Amino acid sequence: MTVTMVMFPGQGSQHPRMAWGLYGSEPRFTAALDEVLAAFDDGDAMRRDWLSDDPRVPLDHVTRSQPLLFALDYALGRTLMDYGVRPWVMLGHSIGEMAASVLGGVFTLRDGARLVQERIRLLAEAPPGGMLAVSASAASLEEALTDEVVVAAVNAPRQTILAGPSGPLAEVAERLRRDGFVCAPVPAMTAFHSPMLAGVASAAVDGFAATPVRAPRIPLRSCYTAAPLTRETAADPDYWAGHPVRPVLFWPALDAVLSARDDVVCVEAGPGQGLSTIARRHRAVRAGRGEVVALLPARAGGPEADRAAFDAALERLSALSSTALSATGPTAGGPTATGPTAGRSTAGGPGPGDLAAGDAGGDEADRDLDDHRPAPAP
Repeated sequence: MTVTMVMFPGQGSQHPRMAWGLYGSEPRFTAALDEVLAAFDDGDAMRRDWLSDDPRVPLDHVTRSQPLLFALDYALGRTLMDYGVRPWVMLGHSIGEMAASVLGGVFTLRDGARLVQERIRLLAEAPPGGMLAVSASAASLEEALTDEVVVAAVNAPRQTILAGPSGPLAEVAERLRRDGFVCAPVPAMTAFHSPMLAGVASAAVDGFAATPVRAPRIPLRSCYTAAPLTRETAADPDYWAGHPVRPVLFWPALDAVLSARDDVVCVEAGPGQGLSTIARRHRAVRAGRGEVVALLPARAGGPEADRAAFDAALERLSALSSTALSATGPTAGGPTATGPTAGRSTAGGPGPGDLAAGDAGGDEADRDLDDHRPAPAP
């Protein structure tokens, strides 16, 4: 029996008109996205910039990339669930973890949007910086790191993201290229997951402390600890407030889940296929003991490409579940179910549980930067 892990991408996956082919044509997605944007103070302006050929605010700016990624991740995850997919576990990269936490019931949508909006306000006041993807292990980069330029994310055994102020980061990048490392800039105007944002983290604590939280009703795997998100962690305001400073441990978290059992279907619910590309390199997937399905194309290709990728993903998930997926319908009063899977029966899923993190690492991952028995749930 297969189980589903839904993965939500974060900063760097954004691009103009991402997923816009589903907006207006897929009623569940449209309703969910409109619901998120309505929870933001400037949701209408975000929508205009998202759909524009010439956005007033660049999509790589923190005031657009972060809320739009949160909105799209949430809307795609909500749509997936409305079609009957029941996640066994969810894994969010950076801002993707906030979307996962709302879908998992830790925060309400309105509270989650408010917290993201406050984080963005603080981030917009932070000094400018950047991020750099390097085809190397974090350990091999230690000599190049400084007090300002640090490891921001461990995406794969040989795919590491660095972050820091623009000037020092450029100097590190030049040195790494001279030493033969392959590097590529990450679309970001902020040094996410670096000490530059310590002030943002400390200023956000009170907002999280004043927000009601619940234990996850769908298991979540933390990308900051690589362990299951427990009730105690979910209730810790320092954990959530510290996201912009702490490094993302995507590979250790992914490895823990895929090493826990076979037949895990990794579904990427967000723009691009960056997380899917990484998951396909995991030894369990390469050995045929797991599968990866992305809801959207690897690169922007227009509305037809978005719809074709989404329809193909639903068909594959139906086949893998041995039960056809069914649109359970959008929010009350919304449009009726349409599309290739409307009217199909609903697929169930196992209940939540906890499993300690498995041993991380020990797997080979590609160096390329371009493609940037049932067990209890982890």
